[in-house]
Amino acid sequence: MRTILVLNPKGGCGKSTLATNIAGYFAMQGKRVALADCDPQGSSRDWLKIRPDHLARIESAKVKDGKLEIENTTEILVLDSPASLHNQKLVSITRAAQTAIIPVLPSPIDMRAAERFLAELVGLRNKISRKVRITTVANRVREDTIVAAKLEHYLEKLKLPNGDKIPFMTMLRASQNYLHAAETGMTIFELAPSRTYYDREQWAPLLSWLNSSRSIP
Repeated sequence: MRTILVLNPKGGCGKSTLATNIAGYFAMQGKRVALADCDPQGSSRDWLKIRPDHLARIESAKVKDGKLEIENTTEILVLDSPASLHNQKLVSITRAAQTAIIPVLPSPIDMRAAERFLAELVGLRNKISRKVRITTVANRVREDTIVAAKLEHYLEKLKLPNGDKIPFMTMLRASQNYLHAAETGMTIFELAPSRTYYDREQWAPLLSWLNSSRSIP
């Protein structure tokens, strides 16, 4: 089973938006997909509840006593991690994944928080049984702004404490399309192509990476 983790201990960075859209994308490809909402806020879980029946099916993976309950036939598991994820909780949830996606917002506070989090993640790697493939995504970006340019430059140069470069996949704009998709239980890929053409283009590098061996240990 392929497990994709969307994580960042800072709340409000768009983890649920990424998790729901990734789950929806793979479901549209005919994969058996489960989405696990590990965040008490329950945004991904609420999204699943309103998802129209005629769209590609996504199972809701139950989290009980810190353990996941999923169908044996699941091919893709997407984990929407909680905020304030540190130490042993971070180790436990990261152990379950082959791939980790870290969304970062265009603000100095978020950039510094991401750097501290990556340092913590690397420090805990000896407790994680396998090497997780990590990438970053610039999220909710207003293009052609100074802060957007700063975030792009920051993520392109970002390295782990051991010197390894962290791949920066793409920049996702701040768009009402994401709000509309969230309100209707849909994904950006299920809205009209004429409306979401540019958003789909921005997603293309991340989806290409997820579909390649580069995103799997």
